[in-house]
Amino acid sequence: MPNSHIQNNESRQQPAPEEYNILRSSSEKDFSELLYLCAETVQAPIAALVIVENGNSWVKSSYGCAPEEIPYWDDLWAKILQQDDILVFDREDLQKIHRFYSGVIGVPMETASGEKLGLLVILDPEVNKLTDVQKRSLKILCKQMLNVVVFGKQKNQYQRIQKDLEQRYHDLEKFASVVSHDIKSPLANIISLVDLLKEENKENFDEETSQYIEYLSQASHSLRNYVDGLLIFYRSERILEKEEEDVDLKPFFETIINLYTVDPGITITYPTHGILKQVNKAALTQIFMNLISNALKYNVKEERRVEITFNASEDFYFFEVRDNGNGIPEESFDKIFDLFTTLDLNDRDGNPGSGIGLATVKKLLDHMGGKISIESDPGIGSNFKFQIKRSC
Repeated sequence: MPNSHIQNNESRQQPAPEEYNILRSSSEKDFSELLYLCAETVQAPIAALVIVENGNSWVKSSYGCAPEEIPYWDDLWAKILQQDDILVFDREDLQKIHRFYSGVIGVPMETASGEKLGLLVILDPEVNKLTDVQKRSLKILCKQMLNVVVFGKQKNQYQRIQKDLEQRYHDLEKFASVVSHDIKSPLANIISLVDLLKEENKENFDEETSQYIEYLSQASHSLRNYVDGLLIFYRSERILEKEEEDVDLKPFFETIINLYTVDPGITITYPTHGILKQVNKAALTQIFMNLISNALKYNVKEERRVEITFNASEDFYFFEVRDNGNGIPEESFDKIFDLFTTLDLNDRDGNPGSGIGLATVKKLLDHMGGKISIESDPGIGSNFKFQIKRSC
């Protein structure tokens, strides 16, 4: 489409570049219905949105004819852009410009900060003088066109922010992975050497030295759990990218439960019927492994029990994971799902928590359109209730 030169005028505001970029990328359909309403307001057959940038103009969208059929009247467009109000030209005004149109209405499109983005042009209106209602209607419609531009600008800004945050997250994930790997290798050596030292020299250590060695062992295992949890948390983003699939609950739970029931003091009951339609199996597996692992670790009783129940509604799948463990004080309910938040309690092996497992569970559920809550009595046990949104 040919461009037509619009003479520069020092009196009008300079255009906003980003808004012009939005106008360039916006679809013609974004404006066509508003142009139809503009034409109907004054009973005209043709309306167009003319964009002006750096002295060049082009028809972004039109109603009633093809964009290339809209005339490029440099002097007239410039005259309209110099004004702050609606201009109406009758046949006599247009005789020197174009003899095929009986009239033109021009409305400058100006942002709240004073940038002139272009103009609304209406050709062959049925009126030579606009009523107050028609003027107000046209200004409102122009404002709606500007809203389309503003929305596009905000959308672009959000997309840039989202892209930047995604890059930052990937950088952080890479950093966590590299650091964790660099820590795990020497840490594994420390744990092995401490265990070997305990085993081969236990007869030679006095009580104080044995206690120091035990502190060193606990601290090493605690750090390893922390590093493993950190890796799981940041890798959970990749888990959420897995494809959704149907999950038969019986074999699904059998696979998980077999990892924990090697100890004869552990009893885990679970649903043996039910199929979940199109869910993220990898994410669901991680959720249950974290909840079951916590239920067993924070339970000092000789007989440890975990009961998993399942229900469904039209919109959600509901699960409960109930245990007979140590329990959690009510005042801690709101913070146990925060990353790195711990209750200063050791598990049955004497290791402190990392504050990562439940944060990972909540993160996965948030992305799956779900939520989680807890009921608990200290010394009696806890019940974690969560739901995930059904996709079909």
